[in-house]
Amino acid sequence: MSLDHSRVVRDVTTRLPTASSAVEAGQVTVATLGRHTPGRIAVLLWVRDRLRCVAATGSWQVFASVPAGAGTVGRVYTSGKTETVPEVTNEPDYVPLRPDVRAEICAPILDRAGQPIGVLDVEWPTAEIDLDARRRTVERVADLLGARIGQLGGPPAESRSEKLLRHASALTSAATESGLMTAAVRAAREVSGLSSAVFVLDGPPPGPARGWQATGARVATPDLVPDALESRVHAALAGAGQAVLERLRAHAHRYGASYTLGEGHHPTTPDQDVLIAAGVRTLISVPLGPTEFCGVLLVGDTRTLRPDPTTVNLIELLAAQSWICLERLRGLAQLRERASSDPLTGLRHQGSFGERIAESHPGRTALLAIDVDGFKTVNDTYGHQAGDRVLVDLARALQGALRHGDELYRTGGDEFVAVVEVLRPEEAVGIAERLVEAARHTGRTVSIGVAVQQDGEPPALTLHRADEALYGVKREGRDGARLASAA
Repeated sequence: MSLDHSRVVRDVTTRLPTASSAVEAGQVTVATLGRHTPGRIAVLLWVRDRLRCVAATGSWQVFASVPAGAGTVGRVYTSGKTETVPEVTNEPDYVPLRPDVRAEICAPILDRAGQPIGVLDVEWPTAEIDLDARRRTVERVADLLGARIGQLGGPPAESRSEKLLRHASALTSAATESGLMTAAVRAAREVSGLSSAVFVLDGPPPGPARGWQATGARVATPDLVPDALESRVHAALAGAGQAVLERLRAHAHRYGASYTLGEGHHPTTPDQDVLIAAGVRTLISVPLGPTEFCGVLLVGDTRTLRPDPTTVNLIELLAAQSWICLERLRGLAQLRERASSDPLTGLRHQGSFGERIAESHPGRTALLAIDVDGFKTVNDTYGHQAGDRVLVDLARALQGALRHGDELYRTGGDEFVAVVEVLRPEEAVGIAERLVEAARHTGRTVSIGVAVQQDGEPPALTLHRADEALYGVKREGRDGARLASAA
């Protein structure tokens, strides 16, 4: 069956102006070309990260999307050059759609600058046709389609709902609070079309969540470079104080999502003035979490815009997903903390201690082996409940006597180990003596052995030397500290 080039071009030229979108232009092209040839026809346009089929006919199977470089269509898109395949069974990159196809012509769809924006792919069930003539027709139709798509503003953009769904996976996969905030800020910017997003949260800053309590609102700090407006808003809110943060948060939870315009000659509140002074002219405020003690998401711009209800609804959905992910992260952090902590004293226990000393530094890391003097007598005389109170009191006293950065672990019933970094052994002994004195203030005494890890010495051997020094203190009457001898 011959293909009347002039008639095809005339029909496509006549019908394309009726299309009001890039997708519709692809559909018109496929339908018109399909009237002149029995081949399988498909138009694929590049949308975000791959070629996506916007129109097809003549096949029982259609690939909805194709990565760049995959198959003939992906290769043609990447190269920007038409390809003719006389026998698809000899083409290793051919993507099979139906078993009777023999020949294929794939032409790039180009924008006004000559850059590929998609492909027009036509396949026939027989190779006994004039492929050169049909190639000329396919290329001309692809050119006409590219010109019309250019007039309509280019390939279809990803919808904001699709963007939100795409960002949802990044929120779910975030491993830290700062990583979650980074993904959420990016999502808020892209979904809303506004330039900036700031989260005001309650709870601890990123890091270990050791039984955190709500401590008031704070501005979250994501792991990305803020835009100029975000920087100014961060600084303005930080300087405005807790009262402003609390009112912004409470207002969102009391009245729900809202938006405002920073137009002149309209009365403003002091809280709004803080944001206006930072350059905000459009602001969407959305509650974050179920209660006013959670947070608020502020999405803003320096332009005076009018957000539509769909935009606000999408930001509400984003805030809800962000809060769910944040609660999951905080829950996991608390579970990890409980799993690595002694439930009685709250100190890290044996497993965490093993991980810590595996990172020790010879010549600098000192281990202080601590044993409670006469603890068995307490348990035998007054019972285990009294013994537990002694351990809790001692743990608090010892922890309070350590320096910032020193770590205390409970490694047995009445056994503790402190891990400290020092410049010389005498410094470690001084810390041990402070611990001895702290224990005395609780009405109990402890014996402590001190050992500084030597070059090439396994941490387990360092701990053994500290234990030996501890036993030396015990033998000499307890209530003291001793430095272990070198190995």
